[in-house]
Amino acid sequence: MSSSCSIRFTQLLVFAVWFMSWGNDAENAVKPSDISKVEDAQNFHIYYGQTFKVIKNAIDGRSYLLIQNNSRMAARTKYCTARIKSFVIPMSNYSVDTDFFPVSFFELLGLLSSMKGMTSESVASGCVLKLYQGGEIGLVNKSEPQQFSQYAAHFTTDSDQPQACNFANFAPFGEDGPLRRAEWIKFLGVFANTEARANQVYNAVKENYLCLTRVAAGKTKPFKPIVAWMEFYNGVWSFTKEAVKLKYVEDAGGENVDSSINKMTYNISNSDDLEQLHAILCTVDVVIDGTYTLEPANYTQSTFLENIDAADKSCFAFLTNQSLWRFDKRNQNSLALDS
Repeated sequence: MSSSCSIRFTQLLVFAVWFMSWGNDAENAVKPSDISKVEDAQNFHIYYGQTFKVIKNAIDGRSYLLIQNNSRMAARTKYCTARIKSFVIPMSNYSVDTDFFPVSFFELLGLLSSMKGMTSESVASGCVLKLYQGGEIGLVNKSEPQQFSQYAAHFTTDSDQPQACNFANFAPFGEDGPLRRAEWIKFLGVFANTEARANQVYNAVKENYLCLTRVAAGKTKPFKPIVAWMEFYNGVWSFTKEAVKLKYVEDAGGENVDSSINKMTYNISNSDDLEQLHAILCTVDVVIDGTYTLEPANYTQSTFLENIDAADKSCFAFLTNQSLWRFDKRNQNSLALDS
């Protein structure tokens, strides 16, 4: 189905549900201040009726019909097909697949009190950990999917796993820009009737981000710093091709090294590859090392130099300029990092 046909189908679905609910719940109509408009994200769309909302997820092609709990339609309408699922909102509770899910989105929306289940305790949020340790949030075994049925909604980023009726796919990682990913907070806000808060958070993030990009664009230096964002795995160094990372570098006023080279991976056990890698690194101003390690706190500059097998580091300007950076994320242990 083409994109235009898919959008027309969603619009027809909205009209059909709106027509069925008209006249019964006019007093519960959505007010303009309660609406979120998708401005930058490309992979989800929101449509509003009088007592319902429809989210169209362009990543997996699913539509979520969200029905207000004080409407007559809430008690008599239920969808659970491969393409349409219905939820009664605002959610009374929910669970999260925390293996890859950014729970900070819910924290920013003020919705942690309704979070009652998660699949992993390896999360960075101190508030989530406190709720978990206090028994407010339970640990759910992903291998026992029936456990998720106790929640009004289960949010996951894994669209390939078997999907129960209450599963909702949250897919910001399918977007190729930082702001596009950040705007997915509106996706979650719609489930909880917290659009005003979602709009406020996103507008603040966008304003600050654009402010920084303008500062970077206003720099008067004749040359942009050359940045190598790279990772080491199984003896091979690779330069990132991930669009969102490349966009970060460009918006910060840098130039990605991959635009000037024709080879993206280098095996350090191959002498020719190693020589080429050293030559490239001698031309860059900044290195961002996103190598995964089980003990990030022990990953030092010496570790990096050992991984690039560099006995002579005199030509590396990024070391002289102290511009060798690590890309890490926090996990449950506040003293540790998870890249």
